[in-house]
Amino acid sequence: MQTEKKDIRAVSKEDLREFFVTSGDKAFRGNQVYEWLWSKGAHSFEDMTNISKETRAMLEQNFVINHIKVDAMQRSEDGTVKNAVRLHDGLVVESVLIPTNTRTTACVSSQVGCSLDCNFCATARLKRMRNLEPAEIYDQVIAIDKESRLYHNHPLSNIVFMGMGEPLMNYNNVLKAIEMITSEEGLGMSPKRIMVSTSGVPKMIKKLADDDVKFKLAVSLHSAIDEVRARIMPFSANFPLADLRESLEYWYRKTKSKISYEYVVWKGINDNKEAIDALVKFCKYVPCKVNLIEYNPIDDGEFQQASEEATNAYIKALEASGIVVKVRRSRGKDIDAACGQLANKEA
Repeated sequence: MQTEKKDIRAVSKEDLREFFVTSGDKAFRGNQVYEWLWSKGAHSFEDMTNISKETRAMLEQNFVINHIKVDAMQRSEDGTVKNAVRLHDGLVVESVLIPTNTRTTACVSSQVGCSLDCNFCATARLKRMRNLEPAEIYDQVIAIDKESRLYHNHPLSNIVFMGMGEPLMNYNNVLKAIEMITSEEGLGMSPKRIMVSTSGVPKMIKKLADDDVKFKLAVSLHSAIDEVRARIMPFSANFPLADLRESLEYWYRKTKSKISYEYVVWKGINDNKEAIDALVKFCKYVPCKVNLIEYNPIDDGEFQQASEEATNAYIKALEASGIVVKVRRSRGKDIDAACGQLANKEA
């Protein structure tokens, strides 16, 4: 029975060097292959043109490159690009390119489906199939960078982990992907241009702080009242706001990095004075900014965009308390380019 070949991008540079030494070749050959895999984004061993045919054949015998494929691409009138990304096992995730006048942002997925149960989110209706590997996350970024250069004439400038899945439920792979994205051996992107958005898992937020990460953190808050938040995001009943607050205070003490709160105002759910006052109070615990996000309804159910008056009431109250607030309009409406539910966000 033939053993399944290992994805070569799951092999470290040191192990690649060792592989070549034990195969009777020079260690530097591992460096060459590693560069092809990450810096040059090779899709196959045949792409590695400065390596002999015999060596490429030997690699083919021992490894595979489980590269993603952009199965379908839709372009919006506003320049947004939505990708249906097919993985090596046939599963599909989404990624989105979001342009503005000054930059382009990649919204990437970290899981196939999602294990959480946010009632407003289309992805939550899909059961979690598996975590994405670091290389599969990295590939989404590479693909969007190419689209940014092709359609907007400049390289990708920002990345947000706001696609399918909860990034902190795929902690190790997400951090490994970011390590490669920010490495000079990868894309060399500044971690300050990367934002990881979480639904709020306190112990994992603390772990991020302990691991001294340099990227930005966003929290999908949507309510600063426990009962209301549990209605919106049922799993959050296990993570009370008091625990979330403590983890965010810990994050700020360790990193000195502001939090971004993602917040959708829904009609009849959190569009009242009590909800506004609760958010203003919560924002005072840790230096932060608030992104009020225009909602893309996924059906005709209870979650519908609140009135402009309700959104303006939030803006007025937050600004009066000295809290930075921005309104993020939905992008790519004509192609339904919701990445998770927060595709309109920029880092």
